[in-house]
Amino acid sequence: MSPRPYQLGQRQAAVDATRQKVLDAARALLADPDGSAAFSLDAVARRADVARATVYYRFESRSGLLEALFDTLAANGRMADLAGAFTHPDPAGALSRFVACFGRFWASDRLVLRRIRAIAVLDPEVGAVIAARDERRRTGLRVLAGRFGAVGEDRVDVLHALTSFETFDTLAGPGREPDEVIPLVTELVLRVMTGG
Repeated sequence: MSPRPYQLGQRQAAVDATRQKVLDAARALLADPDGSAAFSLDAVARRADVARATVYYRFESRSGLLEALFDTLAANGRMADLAGAFTHPDPAGALSRFVACFGRFWASDRLVLRRIRAIAVLDPEVGAVIAARDERRRTGLRVLAGRFGAVGEDRVDVLHALTSFETFDTLAGPGREPDEVIPLVTELVLRVMTGG
């Protein structure tokens, strides 16, 4: 028997706490007015007060860290509610729920989401991660649009553009609340689908 009992629960709690500390540091660095330009695993490690190797071990790369941060933002932005859009019996109601869910998510941490998406433009590896997530949104829209009947890919493209972060961010501007933007996007999306 080892002289010190192995306590998996305490060790796992410490691992989870370190992971959260790194994610919090990454988010804070991206939210910092000067932070996004200096965003690197080294900078995140310094801000989290952990070894650089710890960040690499937990996330493997900058894109791995940003993907984990995106997952955290999605959880905080209530993206789990998205499943309700696909179970809603009415096609218009389902699409409205989809728009509302993404609107809440886009509004949850606009500055950090804006900066992650800016990094994605400059870093092909991060760009691939964001593109894959955007493609999942397109796939969901294709499913929901199909509930209205036969729909061409051009309409799905329009829905995809209307429900994007960039559209939401532009419409929200410096002063609009999500409760003002979500109905506007919902109206536009439903017009695309109903021809109204």
